[in-house]
Amino acid sequence: MTSGVDIRNGSVYLPAETVDRYFRGVDCVILLIRDGALLILPVRQAAAGGCLLKIRNAAGDRVASAPDLFEANGLLNWWRTNLPVVWSDADQGLLASISAN
Repeated sequence: MTSGVDIRNGSVYLPAETVDRYFRGVDCVILLIRDGALLILPVRQAAAGGCLLKIRNAAGDRVASAPDLFEANGLLNWWRTNLPVVWSDADQGLLASISAN
């Protein structure tokens, strides 16, 4: 199943359906940018750190903010709507290509 996320101003916006499917019961995620891809990893224990998955609205949509990560990669003002993400078994997280976008 392919899902989509929105990215703008250094934040990743996840629809409730994506959160329910991949991050149910998770309050934090780790965001990484490497090899032209954004990786969104679940954090199972909040003490491990990460970005808080803040609730955006009554529908359960979430947002994770990491402006420092996006700025360090020259992407602070970069935005995309409905950027496709897929689950990566190898990485145990959601993966989105951002190199050609």
